[in-house]
Amino acid sequence: MMSAGWWFLGAMIIAYGVSNLLQSIAATRTTVHHTFDPGLLLRLAGHRAYLVGLGCQVLGFVLAFLARSDLPLFLVQSAVAAGLGVTAVLGVVLLKWRLPMAEIALITVLFGGIVALVVAARPAPARPLPMSGVIALGVAVLVLGFLGVFAVRLRGAPGSVVLGSLAGIAFSAAAVAARPLASAHSVVGLLSDPLLYLLIAHSIVGQLLLGMAMQRGSTTAAVAAMDAAGAVPAAVVGLLLLGDRIWPGREWLATLGFVVTLLAVIGLTRYAEPQHHHETAPARRRVTPPPAPPGKYVPLTVGSERSRS
Repeated sequence: MMSAGWWFLGAMIIAYGVSNLLQSIAATRTTVHHTFDPGLLLRLAGHRAYLVGLGCQVLGFVLAFLARSDLPLFLVQSAVAAGLGVTAVLGVVLLKWRLPMAEIALITVLFGGIVALVVAARPAPARPLPMSGVIALGVAVLVLGFLGVFAVRLRGAPGSVVLGSLAGIAFSAAAVAARPLASAHSVVGLLSDPLLYLLIAHSIVGQLLLGMAMQRGSTTAAVAAMDAAGAVPAAVVGLLLLGDRIWPGREWLATLGFVVTLLAVIGLTRYAEPQHHHETAPARRRVTPPPAPPGKYVPLTVGSERSRS
């Protein structure tokens, strides 16, 4: 009998794909921030597209949480990248995005790598995370916030990639916290577990970093960088500490699928082209006043219109 985790995984991919698109639309309509300002989330929340996208992301997060109850982290985190393909298709159909052939080829390769991971992954419940791992997650959220203060000064494609990568590490840490939590047997046990609050903290930091990354040009580059940076830490921690499993004899397929997926998302950060152009502030309008009557001096005004009498 097929595990319910597989159904959760498929629905998660669709939810994240829609979320990426809607949040990207909202990010392009918000003034670009070059400081690590949490107020950006409040300004983004003023856009209906962002709120709907955030709802889809929460849904995707819940579905990923349920999928992690018996599917290994290396599969779930890599499958998140498949949402990028959904985003690209929706962008082409609804927003008339023009994807270069290199980007289309890389997205195709990405799906091939994820299929290999699906075939190799063996469902199994997670082991508890040791206290040293819990402490490391607490330190990580502080380090990511510190790095974000400097990374937010980057502009254009480098800004999208660096901020997206930091967001990916934050979401990866949230995934590590979520894998043992998904096996909680009671609400009381869930609410008393420090992993729950570390999960929330990493998710908020990741959301802020992702919003800033999307403002800097390419949704594909930002999300691909996020997926690439988040896949490796979660896979390593899952296999070493949380009891993730691979079907015997399919280790080579899991390795191949993971490497192909990782290379594809890294390639997307290199070849993805901007889907929008974003200014840091509305352009100021220069208005030339009408000719003055002979003998009368009229001062020139720059950047504003003349008032009507």
